[in-house]
Amino acid sequence: MTEKKSRPQPIKFAFFGSSRFSILVLDELERLGFFPACVITLPDMPRGRGHEVSPNIVKSWAAQREIKVFTPSKLDTAAADDLRAESCDVFVVASYGKIIPAKIIDLPPHKMLNIHPSLLPNYRGPSPLQTAMLQDAKQTGVTIMRIDEKIDHGPIVAQAEVTVNEWPTYEEFEEMMAHAGAKLLADVLPKWVSGMIKEREQDHSAATTTKWIKKEDGLIDFANEPYSDFRKIQAFHQWPSAYFLVEHRGKMLRVKIAKASFERSSPQRGILVIERVLPEGAREMSYADFLKGYAKTAKS
Repeated sequence: MTEKKSRPQPIKFAFFGSSRFSILVLDELERLGFFPACVITLPDMPRGRGHEVSPNIVKSWAAQREIKVFTPSKLDTAAADDLRAESCDVFVVASYGKIIPAKIIDLPPHKMLNIHPSLLPNYRGPSPLQTAMLQDAKQTGVTIMRIDEKIDHGPIVAQAEVTVNEWPTYEEFEEMMAHAGAKLLADVLPKWVSGMIKEREQDHSAATTTKWIKKEDGLIDFANEPYSDFRKIQAFHQWPSAYFLVEHRGKMLRVKIAKASFERSSPQRGILVIERVLPEGAREMSYADFLKGYAKTAKS
């Protein structure tokens, strides 16, 4: 049996997360010397083409580091008992994927903190990163908030501004914001646990909300302003992918945009340049090769 490595543990915390954003936060926290005492993530589920039941990336991350993992299907009394036995100082959330009830929130003496990738009360809800990109909100930031029973509603513990000069792909923006959130959390945690930080209520009258992204939201309308289309391509790069439709051999074909750029003629104006595409049922190719073999008129 492999002996566990001893690690500095300034604060004993449990980490709730289930997504790539969670992993990016964990990696940065690890770099800064903060390791969760345990990890709570979603249960194993069917994945990939073969639909084989497998763990998510957060469970795999924790297993590689011999960190205890809980995968409750429900955050019920049994889950609360398991977490109570860990005797953590505080719980931390970064993209967990479930509503967390009061019986869990109130377990640790210093409650539960959430890393939210926006300057709350702006962009509450499930898609703050994509919404910031779609709305060209380049002056953005991250918030550490204390969780209550409402979504992104709890008091603010700390915030840090992030400025975006040019919109990268969603994945690059997500990484930027996750690292900013983890750095802020690492600074905040010792102060929060020692009582040095006073939280402040959000201005709920100024709150804005985001929506769940649907597959059909990725449709590009080339009648729109090109910079708006470019931001959609970047925002939906990971999922659901921006796409357009062309008529090919008597039927409408979906074509995903894999890579694009924006050539500026002024701060907000310019030309959208589509570089690589993935036609339905075909391999990824350059846009120039696509135009040689497919209909040239896009239907949006």
